[in-house]
Formats: sequence, structure tokens, C-alpha cells
Amino acid sequence: MPVKENQPRLHLIRMLADGQFHSGEQLGVELGMSRAAISKHIKVLQSWGLDVFRVQGKGYKLAQPIDLLDEATLSSLSNAPELHLQPIIDSTNQYLIDRIGQLPSGAVCLAEYQQAGRGRRGRTWLSPFGANLYLSMYWRLDAGMAAAMGMSLVVGVAVAEALNALGADGIRVKWPNDLYYQDRKLAGILVEMTGQAGDAAHLVIGMGINLNMQQVDETVVNQPWASLSQACYDMPERNQLAATLINHLKAALEKYEVTGMSGFTDSWNELDNFAGRPVRLLMGEREVVGIARGINEQGALLLETEQGLTPFLGGEISLRKAD
Repeated sequence: MPVKENQPRLHLIRMLADGQFHSGEQLGVELGMSRAAISKHIKVLQSWGLDVFRVQGKGYKLAQPIDLLDEATLSSLSNAPELHLQPIIDSTNQYLIDRIGQLPSGAVCLAEYQQAGRGRRGRTWLSPFGANLYLSMYWRLDAGMAAAMGMSLVVGVAVAEALNALGADGIRVKWPNDLYYQDRKLAGILVEMTGQAGDAAHLVIGMGINLNMQQVDETVVNQPWASLSQACYDMPERNQLAATLINHLKAALEKYEVTGMSGFTDSWNELDNFAGRPVRLLMGEREVVGIARGINEQGALLLETEQGLTPFLGGEISLRKAD
């Protein structure tokens, strides 16, 4: 969608962000358009997942105030060498992938709304406007593609520690790329990689974190989910949250370049949501049941079965709790 077409809609969102009533006439005057045009733009905002309603004689109002991201604030709070805030975007990961070769390592892209957000295995990642956090970082890993194995585990540790530092309670990691709160999915991580053998690996690390998810279509989100607002008594501002995540992630990646996976194994195991619990591993038609025993220094999941302790790594493996 053309950027120019979205400008009046973003202006409209900024006006409505305070959660107060604004008359159609007032909005029309501010934006230089008719009430009918305002009404059409409101319908688009609703399709983006914004809960905007209208009361006769009062005007339009957001169900809740919205805490918008601000590029200048983010730049001042974070240590990202380059920061791109794209309010409306197809995918923050794709934005960085398209610019590999032009970006410094540690460059970040954030969005308010993703029109084509994606998760693991090409699944759709539901991305309503301003309700959550959609963030991606580019990282050049000189050690090459083989050294990037288990990167989603490193990112999981960094994000969990950042959220816990901000006052969240009970954030856990789930192998290989999710964060959980009370056995429900809070965040997903998607690491996409390009490069050639013997050369540096170019990683784009994306994350989507539920902050204030409302009711969602169960045909789109097919597993129990949680919001950070449930884990945080005092929710941080979104700009502060995003900057803290960026800083923790950058520090973790710098550490990883020195220590490799071994520098994160203990931390990951301490945060493991399923440690010591019965789980199922789904691998295509095959299913293996056992007790989760954390990860090893290669990032492999350790499963205790009747055959003993077996590591599982790579491939299309899904972990589920045993019912």
C-alpha cells in the first residue's frame, strides 16, 4: 500500500490515540477532508485491528488509548546503530532482508502493523496495529552459517531476561523459538539467514510479542496465548520496552560471538518452561514422548525416554506438552 495513502490514516490514529472522543467534523477539519472520507478511513483502521467506535453526537473514540512508537525516542533509548520505524509494513523481517548489504550489523526495524507478518514454517503472524510489538534486527555473524545454529535459543534468553528485568514475572522459554507465560504463548521468534559456505552469515532476527492482545480469530491463532500485560503489574511504555529489548538482544549477540551456545545453555535451562515435564515431539508422522531435560551446548533438546537421554536438533520438530 502506498505510503502517501497511509499518511492521513496515521494522522487520524495520532489524533485518536488519547482515547478521547473526537467529532467527525473536528477530524475532517484537521485532515482537510469530508466526514464521509473520515468514515472510510475509520473502516480501514478497523481492518488493521484498531477498536474504533462511533457514538452519535460525540464522534469517534478508540476503546483504549494507544501508546505509539516514536523513532526519536527509540533512537535515544537504544544502542541500535541504525533504526527504521515503518508504521505500516508487510514484514519487518522482509524489510531488513531486502536491505542486506546496505545495513550495519545491529540495524533494527519496527512496525505498528504488519500486513504480511510471518512466523515459523511460513505461518501468518497476526499483527494488529499498536497492540503488540513487532521488531527485527539484522546481524552479521562472521563465524558463518554453521555457527548460527541455535540462534533462536539465544534470542529467547535475551528477550526473557529483558522482560523479567522490566518487571514481568514468570516469563519462560520454549524450545526452539517461543516465549511462554503460564503455559501460553507470549512471543515468537523467527531467525532467517542468508550467506554462503566459508563466508559471513547474514541473520535477520524477528520477534512478535503480545502486549495487549484482544480476542482473536481462533482459525488464525490456534494455540493458547498470553499478553505481557498479564505478566506485568506495571507495564512499561512501548518505546522503553522496545529499546530494552534491542539493547539486551545486541548484548546477547555480541556475547554469542565470543562464547557460542555454551554461554547461554545454563541460562536457557533455568528459564525452560517444560523442564522436568512430560512432552511430545512431533516430527511429521512420528511422535516421541518423554521428559524434557533442557538443552545441550549444541542447542539440541534433550529428551529422556525409555531408551535413555536423546538429543533432538534441526528439522521440522514441534514440542507440545503431553496431555
